[in-house]
Amino acid sequence: MSATRLLSGGVSRRDFIKHSSLAIGGLTVSVALPLSAATGGDTGFQPNAFVHVAPDGTVTLWCGRCEMGQGISTALPAAVADELEADWARVTVLQADGDKKYGPQGTGGSRSINIMLEPMRQAGAAAREMLVAAAAQAWGLAATDCYADNHVVRNRQDDRELGYGELADAAAALPVPEEPALKSKDEFRYIGKPLPRHDQDEVVVGTRVYGADVKLPSMKYAAIRHVPVMGGSLKSLDKSALTGIDGITAVVEIPRYNKPFGTLGGVAVVADNTWLAQQAVGKLDIEWERGPHGDYDTDAYKQELVRNVEAPGEAVLDRGDVDAAFENATVRHAATYVGGHLSHSPMEPMASAAWVTDERCEIWASTQDPQGIQNTIADYLGRQPEDIIVHVMMAGGAFGRKFKCDYVTEAVALSKAIKAPVQLTWSREEDTRTGYYHSCSAQHIEAGVDAEGNLTGWLHRAAFPPISSLFDPSVTRPGESELAQVTGHPYGVPNLRVESGESIAHTRIGWYRAVYDIFWGFAFNVFTDELAHKAGADPLAFYRRIYERSLATAPSDEPRREQAQRSLAVLNKAAEMGEWGRSLPDGHGLGLAVHHSYHSYTAMAVHAEVQGDEIHVHRVDCAVDCGLVLNPDIATAQMEGAVVMGLGLALRTELKFKDGAVVNSNFHDYPVLRIHETPPVINVAFIGQDYRSTGLGEPGVPTFAPALSNAVFAASGKRYRQVPFAAAEPV
Repeated sequence: MSATRLLSGGVSRRDFIKHSSLAIGGLTVSVALPLSAATGGDTGFQPNAFVHVAPDGTVTLWCGRCEMGQGISTALPAAVADELEADWARVTVLQADGDKKYGPQGTGGSRSINIMLEPMRQAGAAAREMLVAAAAQAWGLAATDCYADNHVVRNRQDDRELGYGELADAAAALPVPEEPALKSKDEFRYIGKPLPRHDQDEVVVGTRVYGADVKLPSMKYAAIRHVPVMGGSLKSLDKSALTGIDGITAVVEIPRYNKPFGTLGGVAVVADNTWLAQQAVGKLDIEWERGPHGDYDTDAYKQELVRNVEAPGEAVLDRGDVDAAFENATVRHAATYVGGHLSHSPMEPMASAAWVTDERCEIWASTQDPQGIQNTIADYLGRQPEDIIVHVMMAGGAFGRKFKCDYVTEAVALSKAIKAPVQLTWSREEDTRTGYYHSCSAQHIEAGVDAEGNLTGWLHRAAFPPISSLFDPSVTRPGESELAQVTGHPYGVPNLRVESGESIAHTRIGWYRAVYDIFWGFAFNVFTDELAHKAGADPLAFYRRIYERSLATAPSDEPRREQAQRSLAVLNKAAEMGEWGRSLPDGHGLGLAVHHSYHSYTAMAVHAEVQGDEIHVHRVDCAVDCGLVLNPDIATAQMEGAVVMGLGLALRTELKFKDGAVVNSNFHDYPVLRIHETPPVINVAFIGQDYRSTGLGEPGVPTFAPALSNAVFAASGKRYRQVPFAAAEPV
C-alpha cells in the first residue's frame, strides 16, 4: 500500500523533491518535500520547509518531529546540516509548529529516522546544490568547478570562496533541483559522529520551555479531577467548600467527549494560579457514577486471561502439524507468562495551554502529535484542522502518552467556557489515574524439541486487550495484526499454531514505549531459556541452533532470513561483550535475550546477583543493530535509558485497578527506578551500520526483563514468569 504525504499544496512538479519511498512494515510512506514553502522572513534563501539561509550566513533548520528528550531535534537537523555542508556552530534549530508541510509529525513507533532521514537529507542537499550553482554563476564557471565546504562555496581553479550568506539571495532565484545528489558515507561531517545536542546548554541551565512553562497575557490556570472509571459520569457536584475563596474564576464541568483522544470527562477549577486551582479542586465534593466497568479488578482480570490462554482459543495461524511435532518430540515444555498494566508516568505530567476565540484556536502543548491535535480539536470545535494553531513545546518525557491529546481537548473546553487563555496542568495523581495504559497480558507457550536438539513445534496463545479496542470497543481479543510478532517470528518454527484469547478492555489501552513487544520479548526469551535448560543445552548454543536452522530453511527472499541473520549477529555480539561462559561467584548469573522490533535488533547479556529476595544488576552488555547510527552519543543514551526503564518494569512497576479505578496515585506506590538503583556498568555496541537507519527509541526495552529473568535463574534456580517480578512468586 502506498500513502503519499505532500508537505504543501498548489505548487508545480518543479517545486518538489520527489523522493523517499520507505517500506515500514506493510506500509510504504512516500514523503514529498515542498521547495517553496518558506516560513522565515522575506530575505535570504529558503528552498524548502526545513532550511533557511539568512544574508548574514546564519542557517535556521526546522525539526518537524517532536522533541521529548530523545534527541531527535539534534539528529535530524544535523543530517540536514551535513548535506548542506553547514557549519554546525552557525546553525539554529527551531521546533516546527503543527503543519502538514513538515510531513507526518507524529513522533512514535520509532519511526522518525525511518521516515524522515532521507527526505531531510534531500532538503539539505538541494540547498547545497543551489548555493553551489549560485557561486558558479557569479564566477562564470560550471557548477562542477565549485564545491561546498563548511559554510562556503570554493572555486576548484583558485583559492576564491563565497560564504553562504553572500550567496543566499542569488540562490533564491534559482530552480530547485528535483533529485539532488546525496553524500556518500565517507563524506559525512556530522552523520555518525557524536555531535553535541543543539540545546544541551538550555537544558542544563533550565531555559528550555516545556508545556508547563507557557505564559500568556491574562492567562488563567486550571486543575482537574476526572471520572475515575472508563465510561463513568458525574453524578453530583457540591462546590460550596469554595465559597469565599479569592482568586477562583470558575468551576467547569467537562462532559465526556467520547472520541479516542477526547476526554473521560470531569470537573475543573480555573483560578489565578496553578497551586490555588489544584488546592481548590481537591475541596470539591464529587460523586461519580461508575458505569459498566465499575467492577474492574486487575488481579481477577489477570487470572481470567490466564484461564483464557491455557484453554484452546481462536485460531490465527496453523502452519504444519503441531500435534505431530509434539508427539514425536524428545523434549516438551509448557509455560504461561503474565504482565500487568503500565503507566507512562513522564516526569512532566500532562500540560497544555489554549486560547479559543471566535476567529482562531491557538494551542501550546507538550505533544508527540501536533497534527493529531489539529484534527481532534477541529472536530471538537467544528472547525477546519488548518484553523487550529499548534505550537509544539519541549516535552518532559512522553513514552507514547503525549500522542493522545485528551489533556489538550480539556484546555480548549476551559478556554472556550471562560473566554480567556487557560493553562491546564494535571497533578501527578491525575496523570497516574487518567491514562491510556499498557495492556495486561497472558501468554501460554508449548514447544517440542527433537532428538537432534531442533525446535520442531510451537503453540502460542495470547490474550490482551488490544489498542484497537480504543477505536472500536467491539474488539475483544488480539487479531492477526496484533499477533504478527508471533506469526512472523524469525525462529521460523516449521510447525506453528497461534491462537487468540478473549480479553475485553475495561480501561483505555494505548501505546507505551515498545508497546506489545514488552510482553513478546519477555515470553519468547524466557521460554527459550527454559526450553534450553530442559533440553540440557547451553542457552547460547540453543539460540544459535534455532537461528542457524531458520537461516538454512528460509527462502532467500523471505524477510525471516534477514531477521534471523541480524538477530543472530546481535546475540553473538552481546554474548561476546558479556563474556558468556565466564566463571561467576555463587549467587551470580548471566542471562541472555534477543528481540527484533521496529525494524531493529537488540540483544542483552545481563549479569545479576541474587541475595534472598534481593536482585542486584551488576552489568549489562547491549548489542544493537539499527542500521546507520546518526549520533552514537544519543543512540547510546537511548539504550541506557531502555535498560533503566526495563529494570524498573522488571522488578516492581505495575498499575492496578480496584472497583474500576486505578489504585496507584504517585511515585510512592508506582515506583520508578532511582539513580542509585541503576546498573553501575552499561556497555553498548552498534553493529550492522551498512543497513539503512531504523528505529531506536523502543527496541531496547523488550530485551532487558527477559535477560534479567534468565540471569536470576542462572544465579538462583528461581524463574520469574510474571512482570513485574514482585507480582508473583518465582517458579
